Amino acid sequence: MPSTPAGSLSADTTNEAGGVVATAHGLSSRLAASAAEFDEDDRFVIENYALLKEAGLVEAGVPRELGGRGAEISELANMLRTLAKSCASTALAFSMHTHQVAIPAWRWRHQKAAAAEPLLRRVAAERLILLSSGGSDWIGGSGNATRVAGGYRISARKVFTSGAEVGDLLMTGALVEGKNEVIHFAAPMKAPEVRIEQTWKVLGMRATGSNDVVIDNLFIPETGVSFSRKAGEWHPLFQIIATIAFPLIYAVYLGVAEHARDLAVDLAKRKTPTPHSLDLAGRMETSLRAARLAHRWMLDTVELNAPSAETVNEVMIGRSLVADNAIRAVELALELSGGAGFYRRNGLERCFRDVQGARFHPLQTGPQAQYAGAMALGHPVAQTF
Repeated sequence: MPSTPAGSLSADTTNEAGGVVATAHGLSSRLAASAAEFDEDDRFVIENYALLKEAGLVEAGVPRELGGRGAEISELANMLRTLAKSCASTALAFSMHTHQVAIPAWRWRHQKAAAAEPLLRRVAAERLILLSSGGSDWIGGSGNATRVAGGYRISARKVFTSGAEVGDLLMTGALVEGKNEVIHFAAPMKAPEVRIEQTWKVLGMRATGSNDVVIDNLFIPETGVSFSRKAGEWHPLFQIIATIAFPLIYAVYLGVAEHARDLAVDLAKRKTPTPHSLDLAGRMETSLRAARLAHRWMLDTVELNAPSAETVNEVMIGRSLVADNAIRAVELALELSGGAGFYRRNGLERCFRDVQGARFHPLQTGPQAQYAGAMALGHPVAQTF
């Protein structure tokens, strides 16, 4: 792995001036005002997407040359982190669009991938919302692609499709029938062969609208296949995806933990401090600082601009450290707040529920440890996921 850039343990840059982070700050009060209502009603944050479009954040990651705002990965991460402090569900759902834009933008800029340009121009010009089928389309692949004249017929169920209700294109894949191959393509969400099933009734992140998308015999022409790969084995493009996507997704959980910390401090300051409350506050601050440092490490790894098995390892170690410490920081925040934190009106119990989602994105605890262990001992990782 190339050497890490200077300042790998640099200070928190959430409040960097200008650009899309400042835009996100400008939306904070409006998003926060409706966050509890969306959560309590299990209702997708559709109105917030209108705000994101109006503010120009949909095209935030598109290069300026292609009509976008040209935000770098670190700025996109801090944009999502800022949004998460106001409405975690909005931030997490939007992180799925954001990384689906950031990946082709990175390829266009660093790999001169001309094929990425038409999509990026459309995102900027039409403010398209891209969806990710996420964990249901990880290295093993899912769904069925049957070869027919001129292309494929696709049938699949894609779970955890955050923001499905407002999506234009689902960036997904399917296993080719009779072959150990996965093809990748964009499924138009408005096609009659594509429908949404309302399955998202969950513990936390209740307003992300991460429902199932069912694809029933959708025709994808040969020209609509963006790339193909072996099933159940890491591909260089998935090394790019893993390296770039997860610092963006986990910026959301860091933002949730930071918001929980601020709520808890405000509640704790209303009471006379005790040795126990000081201890809780100190441990909360320490866990939060560990999450910030781990997330900074993830971003520094992206900035190497050299996706590989090694960068996947570094990002996934960071992913586990952010998850563990963000969850722990929120637990300590809830305890520090005392009985007040148990009331929904104070917002901490929602943070507690929302941050639990950090446990479930790939690579989860077992595969991540196996991957890191294999790297340390010099064993292959091509099928560790």
